[in-house]
Amino acid sequence: MKIVSFNAFRTIGMPNVHYIKPELMFKEIDAIKQADIVLFPETWQVPSLVYGLKKKIFPSIETMQLGFSKIEMTRALWSVSPEHAPYTEILANTRSNIEYVLDTFPFPFVAKESRNSMGKGVFLIQSREDFLTYCEKVDALYIQEYLPNDGKDLRICVVGNEVLGAYWRVGLEGEFLHNIAQGGELCADFIPQEAIDLVLDIAGQLGINHAGFDVMVSEGKYYIIEFNVLFGNQGLNKLGKSVEQTIYQYLLSQFLPPFPTSPTPGNKVVS
Repeated sequence: MKIVSFNAFRTIGMPNVHYIKPELMFKEIDAIKQADIVLFPETWQVPSLVYGLKKKIFPSIETMQLGFSKIEMTRALWSVSPEHAPYTEILANTRSNIEYVLDTFPFPFVAKESRNSMGKGVFLIQSREDFLTYCEKVDALYIQEYLPNDGKDLRICVVGNEVLGAYWRVGLEGEFLHNIAQGGELCADFIPQEAIDLVLDIAGQLGINHAGFDVMVSEGKYYIIEFNVLFGNQGLNKLGKSVEQTIYQYLLSQFLPPFPTSPTPGNKVVS
């Protein structure tokens, strides 16, 4: 199996991988044409690879397109499992919509930039001034209800069609965010099977095959906050999990043509 990767870090240790810098894509187009699969393209590359060159890609096109924007991600979640999405408003950034949010959402509430990860671009809005400052930074308003919780959330990592690892992210005392990158601690004890089953179901319905799902438990109910395509590996490394080898075994199962080890019944073997 010939593999082209546009992300060397995420494919370390995989055999038969030819790494190409994303900006050199069209200079190395012959190597891409010969590849059986292309790994970790950047979002801008996906249309050319899938629609132009007819290449199989990993993560899937669904993963890439939905993971690019929290807005599209949320709308997709509304379509398959709205009861597990926090109440969210997605609005144009206009004066009337700003006043609508201030009239509708009680403080505190959560506001997000539509394209960001690792806890960046997520704001706990506790006053009118907080919200107006957020509005100056964004083109679209992405507003969610604040979910009461006990200071932690779940990160559940899907690779291929399985959960590779899951762990609690415990925030520092008094901190709003729980991300490991923001100083949160990791705990792998007592992971609820119900949350894992929920994530696998949603990932399967949406065609997501490489993502870290953030799941909040609030008042006994599970909520999918978002998922990150290029999720951090720190937590999985601490669990002793190899993302690269799991990806490779998944690719073998999905894209490598099966070759029989013995002649097919009824066919003659020509020597």
